[in-house]
Amino acid sequence: MISRFKQWLGIEGVKVELIIPEEVSEKDGYIEGRLRFTSLRDQMVEQVKVVFIERYTRGRRKEKRIDEYELGSVVLDTPFAVPAGEVVEKSFRLPFKVVHSDMENLGKRNIFARGLVGALKLVEGVKSEYRVETEAKVRGVALNPFDRQPISVK
Repeated sequence: MISRFKQWLGIEGVKVELIIPEEVSEKDGYIEGRLRFTSLRDQMVEQVKVVFIERYTRGRRKEKRIDEYELGSVVLDTPFAVPAGEVVEKSFRLPFKVVHSDMENLGKRNIFARGLVGALKLVEGVKSEYRVETEAKVRGVALNPFDRQPISVK
């Protein structure tokens, strides 16, 4: 009884680890990485989704607003087994496109406006943070394993 409950919750089940570079170039337009799966029991992974997310923060104190944007995603639909005590690795290539505001585009086009745009972003508290998340759908499990890694974009 307890072992079934553990399996349903994903305890002693599949664990996923996201292996990506610490920094990626916006010009490349993709992230290459690996997913490492381990398990204490034999399990079947039905689907894996990898998503690249930007957390865009602006404003200060009570005026602070936070939005999250999905910049790219990839779904691995081919089911595969994760045997107990073994490591299974899958590679992926995640294409993405970073979206810039009008103010950032002006700063990139005009060398004289670049400093002004940087100062305005500092005053307004504008900041972007990036992360990659993955979630694996495992057969017979209610709580799917996931992982999240921060990444910087240059």
